[in-house]
Amino acid sequence: MLKFSYFKRTLQFRFQAGTSRGVLTQHPIYILKVFDSENPAIYGLGEASPLKGLSIDDHPDFEKYVKRVCQSFTEKKFKNRKEITSLILDKFTKKLPALRFGLETALLDLKNGGKRILFPNDFRLKNQPIPINGLIWMGAEEFMQRQIEQKLEDGFSCIKMKIGAIDFETELKLLQNIRAKFSADKITLRVDANGAFTPSEALNKLKKLAEFDLHSIEQPIQAGQLLALKNLCKNTPLPIALDEELIGIETSEEMQELLEYIEPQFIILKPTLVGGLEKSRQWIELAESLNIGWWMTSALESNIGLNAISQFTAEFSPTLPQGLGTGQLYENNYESPLMVKNGQIWYDLMKKWKL
Repeated sequence: MLKFSYFKRTLQFRFQAGTSRGVLTQHPIYILKVFDSENPAIYGLGEASPLKGLSIDDHPDFEKYVKRVCQSFTEKKFKNRKEITSLILDKFTKKLPALRFGLETALLDLKNGGKRILFPNDFRLKNQPIPINGLIWMGAEEFMQRQIEQKLEDGFSCIKMKIGAIDFETELKLLQNIRAKFSADKITLRVDANGAFTPSEALNKLKKLAEFDLHSIEQPIQAGQLLALKNLCKNTPLPIALDEELIGIETSEEMQELLEYIEPQFIILKPTLVGGLEKSRQWIELAESLNIGWWMTSALESNIGLNAISQFTAEFSPTLPQGLGTGQLYENNYESPLMVKNGQIWYDLMKKWKL
């Protein structure tokens, strides 16, 4: 019979991670464990870690739901993972997308022998890297400039800068400094506003940003302002990527209605926020059918969650840089074979997990 349990861990940031929603210094996570009672040495791990101030399941009672679902699944005495269908997961994790992601990945890990293999593709088995962007966190101008210089030294050819928390003219100056040294064919620039602009000012700010040959801007205005976002996507001088806008969208009908109405240039998928890998796959299939680009991004997970998202992403052989470089953020992350080098994330077959 399958047994389910969990344990909590608080990840500590190496620095104060600034966003338009505030500064992050730590991140609580819940590691789910599933195993067959007849062979407890082989177990699957998954991560459920709602993102503070953003996830729809970010509330004080989240741990109670994790505990309750683990108890309920154990009490049901499932003989194997095949008995846990998508319908069962839907029933027990409604409005709990982070928990759905954790359960999905733990079950996939168990299916493949409890070796942190979720998808046996070339990323995991043949050391095939995935291109990623280098993330620049918000902060004082000097802090952001140091990050930019470090990412360039580290060999990143795509840099993503969070904007919206400091003076806009200062942010433009930082972008101008990059472009003065590197043209768009040398360095790809993305920005992420996290909804920091108002609808009335957004188009004017996008015009100023477009002067620096940006690849895209993520979520320029707050989610839920559909008409304003539709008009912005129609008239924008640079491509817009939906991020927070996808959170809380549950049915395939709602997903299609959203993309057909807004017509964005890109969508960004965070499995922890949108409801797991299966839901992410649905978004990808829908976006591609509508000629909308996409990329995958981790949501501050530990290396356990990042490993799952990276392996899933590799299933699609992506060419665009993905947002999978968050594994180096923490002082107390789990040691893993994941490695970032020359603007790519790798699975180093010579390294072992230390859990």
